[in-house]
Amino acid sequence: MKRRVALPLLCAVALAACTTSVGSYSSAGLTPIPGSITYGGQPRTKLTKSPIGSSFPHSFTDQWGREVEEIYIIRPDRSLLIAERHYRPVFSLDDD
Repeated sequence: MKRRVALPLLCAVALAACTTSVGSYSSAGLTPIPGSITYGGQPRTKLTKSPIGSSFPHSFTDQWGREVEEIYIIRPDRSLLIAERHYRPVFSLDDD
């Protein structure tokens, strides 16, 4: 009898934990760093012609001289979300 109650209860809890939908960008994203487009707030101009959910890259050099590439996603309210951040290596062993 306990198994009959425990299994549906466990399934209900697992299902309740899955509240985010695929394609939802409700997270806060990464914290902006100096050089990010959103550092110091959202940009004043809105990306009105870009489709909602589209993404674009932005490359810059941070305060320590590292090359940084960030990927932004346009939210439904036309604000930007930093979805990914990659640091490029300063040097590579393949350099000639």
